[in-house]
Amino acid sequence: MTDKSLIDLSWDDFDEHRDPRPDSSDFDAVVERAISRRGFLGGALAFGSAASVFGAGLMSSTTAARAGAHGGFAFKPIGIATDHEIHVPEGYRHKVLVRWGDALWSEADGAYGDDGLVPVAMSDKVFGENTDGMELFDVDGKEVIAVNSEYVNPKINLPEASEGVPADADQVTLLKNFQGVTVMEVAKGANGYEVVKDSPLNRRITHETEMTLAGPLAGHDLVKTSADPEGRTVRGTMNNCGSGRTLWGTYLTCEENFNGYFGATGEMPEGEGYARYGIGGEGRYAYEKFDTRYDLSHEPNEPHRHGFVTEIDPADPTSTPVKRTALGRFKHENAEMVHASDGRVVVYLGDDERGEFLYRYVSTDTWEEGQDGGALLDDGTLYVAKFNDDQTGAWLPLTPETTGMDAAEILAFTRLAASAAGGTTMDRPEWVAANPTKPEAYVALTNNKNRGVKPNAGGDDTSVNGPNPRETNNFGQIARWVPEGGNHAADNFEWDLFVMAGNPTVYDNAYGGSENVTEGNMFNSPDGMAFSSDGMLWIQTDGDDSNEGEFAGQGNNQMLVGNPQTGEIARFMTVPNGAEVTGLCWSLDGKTAFVGVQHPGGSWPDGAGKPRSSIVAVWREDGAVIG
Repeated sequence: MTDKSLIDLSWDDFDEHRDPRPDSSDFDAVVERAISRRGFLGGALAFGSAASVFGAGLMSSTTAARAGAHGGFAFKPIGIATDHEIHVPEGYRHKVLVRWGDALWSEADGAYGDDGLVPVAMSDKVFGENTDGMELFDVDGKEVIAVNSEYVNPKINLPEASEGVPADADQVTLLKNFQGVTVMEVAKGANGYEVVKDSPLNRRITHETEMTLAGPLAGHDLVKTSADPEGRTVRGTMNNCGSGRTLWGTYLTCEENFNGYFGATGEMPEGEGYARYGIGGEGRYAYEKFDTRYDLSHEPNEPHRHGFVTEIDPADPTSTPVKRTALGRFKHENAEMVHASDGRVVVYLGDDERGEFLYRYVSTDTWEEGQDGGALLDDGTLYVAKFNDDQTGAWLPLTPETTGMDAAEILAFTRLAASAAGGTTMDRPEWVAANPTKPEAYVALTNNKNRGVKPNAGGDDTSVNGPNPRETNNFGQIARWVPEGGNHAADNFEWDLFVMAGNPTVYDNAYGGSENVTEGNMFNSPDGMAFSSDGMLWIQTDGDDSNEGEFAGQGNNQMLVGNPQTGEIARFMTVPNGAEVTGLCWSLDGKTAFVGVQHPGGSWPDGAGKPRSSIVAVWREDGAVIG
């Protein structure tokens, strides 16, 4: 396969191209499970003893959804869209805050040219491409957004003649600089929120930015390279997907599909860890042809230095980002931090690949208000989730005793450790969101076409199970759990499904979705999630927007709002065809929502030329709080 065709693949298809999994059963023999929608919810997922824990849940939400049209929502839900525009409810407005290529400093004014290209010299001084997770911080009264730029579209970023394949080291540098993290001050003026150009707080963090490795894996032989024989200093954070914020006010950026940046121009090194992470062969962007750091033939340990959660201080543009190895190495979606009732710090983490796992990190020591807690992320225990079909679950510790691996191997090859410990394979666990009003957490299980069809990359069983109850799951679901005693650091929990996405106009069974999914709010592939301060769950989708076949009537990707108390779900926003909604945060006064729009189609938002991923500001016309 040529470099050009590799670029055209989605990240999921890229992984399967590199490491195709053998089928565990003949695909043609896989059929829909013979369960009606009502039978599915009333039987396989009857609440039982969990009812007293969850209160108003999925079953009672059915009655509530039928009885009240828009109860609990401060907006009139909107319909689907199939165009190349943004749509929000009546009484709301929106505007583009910043686009890929927009200058963060005056010296980069006009860097994004009429040809839709940015010169290499200015590529680290403009807003990055393909915005993803983001958080807003109060820095001495100034509003500062830290936001990820997950990946690039070389066919858009490079000259047309290149067909998206880098021709030299300069073009590789260009691609490196469009990715990573942007830290930028924003302020509200006469025309709404705008980026504060030349703010001393503005910063770009790229694939070349120097960082520190911290935690148990720092200094280990597995992370030593020719450029860093001590194994403690690494360059770059890559494929930054979801995000998080710490209790002490720093930003957590999460490295997801890092495997795609590495290739081998010569002999591939041996080791089980490479295959499990999809590392090898040709890199997606041909980095290895122009930079030996990405060439496995020369630097076999370099991939072991990526795939972590990286902590960034948005208040100090001179600070060195820190990769927190104790939180494990895998394809991180986001990092949801909570303060457990016993005082310890807990971080929930999803591994976004079909059939991988949900994790939790618990610090050894406790945190108190005002404390710089960075060191708490270096000393703790990593766990993998085990979901039982009776709606109970447990967090299984990843230790030498439970995995047969030493402490460093557990953190470098966390997927292998989770398989050894017996975690539950999940349908692509993406964002985790914790309810700020009560002790419960939610995970978006976006989809999994391989459920019941083939094992994961480690050969683990992916038959249907409690939280992943549908074979060939193209719609996804959201699971939630309540920790024992309301303590997020407790080892046991009870769980249910908040919603199963689906299409009730096509299917009259489990693929039609749970009963809080109707013709008026249906969607597929929940991905990003965040709670607003009032305890409402905002759900963003990244799915099939063809509006055809089993996705007919679902339109473009969208952002919805879910009511955890009643189970009701309402559509709030739709984005241009071809785009996904990704990343959400609110202004300090809660009156403006900042929403990411990634890889739009057409020529949005400029109406001509190339499409540009952007952040959009949304607010109510009456000036009321929306988040």
